[in-house]
Amino acid sequence: METKHLYTFLTAAKTLNFTQTAKMLDYAQSSITAQIKSIEEELGTPLFERLGKRIFLTEAGMQLKHFAEKMIKLDKEMRDAITGENELKPILTIGAQESQCTYRLPVILQEFIQLHPQVKLIFKPVHTNEIAKNLLQTDTLDLAFITDTRKIVSTIHTETLLEEDIMLVAPPTHHLHKKEKLTLEEVAKETILLTEKGCSYRTQFESKFQLEGIYPDNVIEFVSIEAIKQCAIAGLGIALLPRMVVEKELNSGSLLQLPISLALNQIYTEIAWHKDKHIPSYLEDFIQIVRGHYKNIQCKMKET
Repeated sequence: METKHLYTFLTAAKTLNFTQTAKMLDYAQSSITAQIKSIEEELGTPLFERLGKRIFLTEAGMQLKHFAEKMIKLDKEMRDAITGENELKPILTIGAQESQCTYRLPVILQEFIQLHPQVKLIFKPVHTNEIAKNLLQTDTLDLAFITDTRKIVSTIHTETLLEEDIMLVAPPTHHLHKKEKLTLEEVAKETILLTEKGCSYRTQFESKFQLEGIYPDNVIEFVSIEAIKQCAIAGLGIALLPRMVVEKELNSGSLLQLPISLALNQIYTEIAWHKDKHIPSYLEDFIQIVRGHYKNIQCKMKET
Protein backbone atom coordinates (compact mmCIF):
# COMPACT_ATOMS: atom_id res chain seq x y z
CA MET A 1 0.00 0.00 0.00
CA GLU A 2 1.58 3.23 -1.16
CA THR A 3 1.84 6.23 1.16
CA LYS A 4 0.43 8.56 -1.49
CA HIS A 5 -2.68 6.37 -1.71
CA LEU A 6 -3.13 6.65 2.04
CA TYR A 7 -2.79 10.42 1.81
CA THR A 8 -5.44 10.46 -0.95
CA PHE A 9 -7.71 8.30 1.22
CA LEU A 10 -7.32 10.62 4.24
CA THR A 11 -8.12 13.68 2.10
CA ALA A 12 -11.21 11.96 0.72
CA ALA A 13 -12.21 10.86 4.22
CA LYS A 14 -12.06 14.49 5.30
CA THR A 15 -13.91 16.03 2.32
CA LEU A 16 -16.26 13.09 1.64
CA ASN A 17 -16.19 14.34 -1.94
CA PHE A 18 -13.99 12.82 -4.66
CA THR A 19 -14.31 15.86 -6.93
CA GLN A 20 -13.13 18.20 -4.19
CA THR A 21 -10.35 15.76 -3.26
CA ALA A 22 -9.14 15.73 -6.87
CA LYS A 23 -8.97 19.53 -6.94
CA MET A 24 -7.10 19.69 -3.61
CA LEU A 25 -4.52 17.12 -4.69
CA ASP A 26 -4.35 18.27 -8.32
CA TYR A 27 -5.34 14.84 -9.63
CA ALA A 28 -7.92 13.80 -12.18
CA GLN A 29 -11.05 12.49 -10.45
CA SER A 30 -10.57 9.14 -12.17
CA SER A 31 -7.13 8.90 -10.48
CA ILE A 32 -8.71 9.47 -7.05
CA THR A 33 -11.28 6.77 -7.74
CA ALA A 34 -8.56 4.35 -8.94
CA GLN A 35 -6.41 4.91 -5.83
CA ILE A 36 -9.31 4.36 -3.44
CA LYS A 37 -10.32 1.22 -5.37
CA SER A 38 -6.73 -0.05 -5.18
CA ILE A 39 -6.78 0.22 -1.36
CA GLU A 40 -10.21 -1.43 -1.16
CA GLU A 41 -9.04 -4.35 -3.31
CA GLU A 42 -5.87 -4.77 -1.24
CA LEU A 43 -7.86 -4.78 2.04
CA GLY A 44 -10.76 -6.76 0.60
CA THR A 45 -13.43 -4.42 1.92
CA PRO A 46 -15.17 -1.20 0.84
CA LEU A 47 -14.01 1.99 2.57
CA PHE A 48 -16.79 4.34 1.37
CA GLU A 49 -20.49 3.82 1.14
CA ARG A 50 -22.14 5.67 -1.75
CA LEU A 51 -25.65 6.93 -1.16
CA GLY A 52 -26.76 8.88 -4.21
CA LYS A 53 -24.32 11.73 -4.77
CA ARG A 54 -22.99 11.59 -1.21
CA ILE A 55 -20.33 9.25 0.23
CA PHE A 56 -19.74 8.12 3.81
CA LEU A 57 -17.01 6.16 5.51
CA THR A 58 -17.79 2.55 6.25
CA GLU A 59 -16.75 0.97 9.54
CA ALA A 60 -13.63 -0.35 7.80
CA GLY A 61 -13.00 3.13 6.41
CA MET A 62 -13.14 4.68 9.89
CA GLN A 63 -10.68 2.07 11.17
CA LEU A 64 -8.31 2.69 8.27
CA LYS A 65 -8.56 6.45 8.85
CA HIS A 66 -7.31 5.93 12.42
CA PHE A 67 -4.31 3.85 11.32
CA ALA A 68 -3.57 5.86 8.17
CA GLU A 69 -3.18 9.04 10.22
CA LYS A 70 -0.59 7.27 12.37
CA MET A 71 1.18 5.88 9.30
CA ILE A 72 1.34 9.27 7.57
CA LYS A 73 2.65 10.88 10.75
CA LEU A 74 5.29 8.16 11.16
CA ASP A 75 6.28 8.50 7.51
CA LYS A 76 6.76 12.25 7.98
CA GLU A 77 8.83 11.72 11.14
CA MET A 78 10.99 9.18 9.31
CA ARG A 79 11.62 11.53 6.39
CA ASP A 80 12.35 14.47 8.69
CA ALA A 81 14.82 12.37 10.66
CA ILE A 82 16.64 11.06 7.61
CA THR A 83 16.53 13.94 5.14
CA GLY A 84 15.27 16.89 7.07
CA GLU A 85 16.45 17.15 10.66
CA ASN A 86 19.85 15.56 10.01
CA GLU A 87 20.49 18.10 7.28
CA LEU A 88 19.44 20.91 9.60
CA LYS A 89 21.31 19.63 12.65
CA PRO A 90 24.17 17.40 11.47
CA ILE A 91 26.82 16.17 13.90
CA LEU A 92 30.52 16.21 13.04
CA THR A 93 32.66 14.07 15.33
CA ILE A 94 36.39 14.76 15.21
CA GLY A 95 39.27 13.06 16.97
CA ALA A 96 42.37 15.08 17.74
CA GLN A 97 45.34 15.22 20.04
CA GLU A 98 45.48 17.98 22.62
CA SER A 99 48.18 19.81 20.66
CA GLN A 100 45.92 20.05 17.61
CA CYS A 101 42.88 21.07 19.67
CA THR A 102 44.82 23.83 21.41
CA TYR A 103 47.20 25.20 18.79
CA ARG A 104 45.72 24.45 15.38
CA LEU A 105 41.97 23.88 15.50
CA PRO A 106 40.52 27.08 17.05
CA VAL A 107 41.05 29.12 13.87
CA ILE A 108 39.75 26.25 11.73
CA LEU A 109 36.66 25.86 13.90
CA GLN A 110 35.94 29.56 13.84
CA GLU A 111 35.90 29.59 10.04
CA PHE A 112 33.85 26.38 9.86
CA ILE A 113 31.21 27.53 12.36
CA GLN A 114 30.74 30.76 10.41
CA LEU A 115 30.05 28.62 7.33
CA HIS A 116 27.96 25.94 9.07
CA PRO A 117 26.56 27.34 12.34
CA GLN A 118 23.96 24.56 12.46
CA VAL A 119 26.52 21.74 12.71
CA LYS A 120 27.07 20.26 16.16
CA LEU A 121 30.77 19.59 16.77
CA ILE A 122 31.95 16.80 19.06
CA PHE A 123 35.62 16.24 19.92
CA LYS A 124 37.05 13.01 21.23
CA PRO A 125 40.61 12.66 22.56
CA VAL A 126 42.91 10.64 20.29
CA HIS A 127 46.27 10.05 21.97
CA THR A 128 47.57 7.22 19.75
CA ASN A 129 47.27 6.00 16.20
CA GLU A 130 45.70 2.77 17.46
CA ILE A 131 42.88 4.66 19.14
CA ALA A 132 42.29 6.70 15.98
CA LYS A 133 42.24 3.59 13.79
CA ASN A 134 39.70 1.83 15.99
CA LEU A 135 37.41 4.85 16.26
CA LEU A 136 37.49 5.50 12.52
CA GLN A 137 36.85 1.86 11.66
CA THR A 138 33.81 1.71 13.95
CA ASP A 139 32.50 5.03 12.55
CA THR A 140 32.76 6.62 15.99
CA LEU A 141 34.76 9.40 14.37
CA ASP A 142 34.00 11.14 11.10
CA LEU A 143 37.56 12.43 10.84
CA ALA A 144 40.74 12.37 12.91
CA PHE A 145 43.87 14.48 13.16
CA ILE A 146 46.75 12.06 13.64
CA THR A 147 50.48 12.42 14.11
CA ASP A 148 52.90 10.22 12.15
CA THR A 149 50.59 7.55 10.74
CA ARG A 150 52.76 5.78 8.21
CA LYS A 151 51.58 2.33 9.32
CA ILE A 152 47.85 2.92 9.56
CA VAL A 153 45.62 0.21 8.07
CA SER A 154 44.53 0.15 4.43
CA THR A 155 40.88 0.80 5.28
CA ILE A 156 41.80 4.29 6.49
CA HIS A 157 42.40 7.14 4.05
CA THR A 158 45.12 9.55 5.21
CA GLU A 159 46.29 12.87 3.86
CA THR A 160 49.47 14.59 5.01
CA LEU A 161 48.98 18.21 6.03
CA LEU A 162 52.29 19.26 7.52
CA GLU A 163 55.78 18.19 8.55
CA GLU A 164 57.33 19.86 11.54
CA ASP A 165 60.07 19.43 14.12
CA ILE A 166 59.96 17.95 17.56
CA MET A 167 62.49 19.29 20.01
CA LEU A 168 63.82 19.19 23.53
CA VAL A 169 63.19 22.45 25.36
CA ALA A 170 64.05 23.91 28.74
CA PRO A 171 63.93 27.34 30.39
CA PRO A 172 66.90 29.66 29.69
CA THR A 173 68.16 29.13 33.26
CA HIS A 174 68.67 25.40 32.73
CA HIS A 175 72.30 24.32 33.02
CA LEU A 176 72.21 22.26 29.78
CA HIS A 177 72.08 25.42 27.68
CA LYS A 178 75.75 25.89 28.48
CA LYS A 179 76.55 22.80 26.39
CA GLU A 180 77.28 23.20 22.70
CA LYS A 181 75.89 19.79 21.76
CA LEU A 182 74.20 17.37 24.17
CA THR A 183 74.83 13.64 24.05
CA LEU A 184 72.26 10.97 24.83
CA GLU A 185 74.11 10.17 28.03
CA GLU A 186 73.79 13.75 29.24
CA VAL A 187 70.10 13.91 28.38
CA ALA A 188 69.44 10.57 30.10
CA LYS A 189 70.68 11.99 33.41
CA GLU A 190 68.03 14.73 33.40
CA THR A 191 64.37 14.66 34.41
CA ILE A 192 62.53 14.27 31.12
CA LEU A 193 58.90 15.36 30.73
CA LEU A 194 57.07 13.16 28.23
CA THR A 195 53.61 12.47 26.89
CA GLU A 196 51.93 9.16 27.73
CA LYS A 197 53.11 5.87 26.18
CA GLY A 198 51.89 5.27 22.64
CA CYS A 199 52.50 8.84 21.51
CA SER A 200 54.38 8.66 18.20
CA TYR A 201 57.16 11.13 18.99
CA ARG A 202 57.72 9.71 22.47
CA THR A 203 58.07 6.25 20.90
CA GLN A 204 60.62 7.61 18.41
CA PHE A 205 62.53 9.39 21.17
CA GLU A 206 62.73 6.34 23.42
CA SER A 207 63.77 4.06 20.56
CA LYS A 208 66.85 6.24 19.99
CA PHE A 209 67.95 5.60 23.57
CA GLN A 210 67.19 1.89 23.39
CA LEU A 211 69.32 1.48 20.27
CA GLU A 212 72.27 2.85 22.26
CA GLY A 213 71.43 0.81 25.34
CA ILE A 214 70.77 3.98 27.34
CA TYR A 215 67.82 4.43 29.66
CA PRO A 216 66.82 7.80 31.18
CA ASP A 217 67.12 8.01 34.96
CA ASN A 218 63.89 9.89 35.58
CA VAL A 219 60.85 10.26 33.31
CA ILE A 220 57.66 12.06 34.33
CA GLU A 221 54.67 11.13 32.20
CA PHE A 222 51.79 13.52 31.51
CA VAL A 223 48.46 13.20 29.76
CA SER A 224 48.37 16.94 29.04
CA ILE A 225 50.84 18.56 26.65
CA GLU A 226 50.07 21.96 28.14
CA ALA A 227 51.01 20.60 31.59
CA ILE A 228 54.35 19.39 30.18
CA LYS A 229 55.08 22.83 28.77
CA GLN A 230 54.19 24.67 31.96
CA CYS A 231 56.30 22.27 34.05
CA ALA A 232 59.24 22.83 31.70
CA ILE A 233 58.86 26.60 32.06
CA ALA A 234 58.82 26.14 35.84
CA GLY A 235 62.13 24.24 35.64
CA LEU A 236 60.87 20.77 36.61
CA GLY A 237 62.70 19.14 33.72
CA ILE A 238 63.36 19.15 29.99
CA ALA A 239 60.43 18.52 27.67
CA LEU A 240 60.00 16.77 24.34
CA LEU A 241 57.36 18.68 22.37
CA PRO A 242 56.36 19.59 18.79
CA ARG A 243 57.40 23.03 17.64
CA MET A 244 53.79 24.18 17.33
CA VAL A 245 53.32 23.71 21.08
CA VAL A 246 56.27 25.89 22.09
CA GLU A 247 56.41 28.40 19.22
CA LYS A 248 55.18 31.27 21.36
CA GLU A 249 57.56 30.45 24.23
CA LEU A 250 60.54 30.13 21.89
CA ASN A 251 59.76 33.57 20.46
CA SER A 252 59.37 35.11 23.92
CA GLY A 253 62.47 33.37 25.31
CA SER A 254 60.68 31.60 28.18
CA LEU A 255 61.83 28.32 26.62
CA LEU A 256 64.89 27.54 24.52
CA GLN A 257 65.66 24.60 22.29
CA LEU A 258 68.38 22.34 23.65
CA PRO A 259 71.28 21.65 21.25
CA ILE A 260 71.03 17.86 21.20
CA SER A 261 73.14 15.71 18.90
CA LEU A 262 70.27 13.26 18.58
CA ALA A 263 68.66 13.43 15.14
CA LEU A 264 64.90 13.47 15.72
CA ASN A 265 62.72 12.76 12.71
CA GLN A 266 60.06 15.27 11.76
CA ILE A 267 56.49 14.44 12.68
CA TYR A 268 53.64 14.38 10.19
CA THR A 269 50.26 15.85 10.92
CA GLU A 270 47.61 14.05 8.91
CA ILE A 271 43.85 13.96 8.59
CA ALA A 272 42.26 10.55 8.28
CA TRP A 273 38.85 9.05 7.61
CA HIS A 274 37.49 5.65 6.66
CA LYS A 275 37.91 5.10 2.93
CA ASP A 276 34.25 4.03 2.61
CA LYS A 277 33.00 7.02 4.60
CA HIS A 278 30.19 9.04 3.04
CA ILE A 279 31.43 12.63 2.87
CA PRO A 280 28.49 15.04 3.31
CA SER A 281 28.89 18.59 2.08
CA TYR A 282 29.64 20.05 5.52
CA LEU A 283 32.43 17.51 6.11
CA GLU A 284 33.91 18.27 2.70
CA ASP A 285 33.85 21.97 3.62
CA PHE A 286 35.62 21.19 6.90
CA ILE A 287 38.33 19.24 5.05
CA GLN A 288 38.83 22.10 2.58
CA ILE A 289 39.16 24.60 5.43
CA VAL A 290 41.74 22.34 7.10
CA ARG A 291 43.74 22.03 3.89
CA GLY A 292 43.76 25.78 3.38
CA HIS A 293 44.76 26.49 6.97
CA TYR A 294 47.69 24.06 6.94
CA LYS A 295 48.81 25.32 3.55
CA ASN A 296 49.08 28.79 5.10
CA ILE A 297 51.11 27.35 7.97
CA GLN A 298 53.48 25.72 5.49
CA CYS A 299 53.97 29.04 3.68
CA LYS A 300 54.77 30.84 6.95
CA MET A 301 57.23 28.11 7.95
CA LYS A 302 59.06 28.49 4.62
CA GLU A 303 59.26 32.26 5.09
CA THR A 304 60.94 31.83 8.47
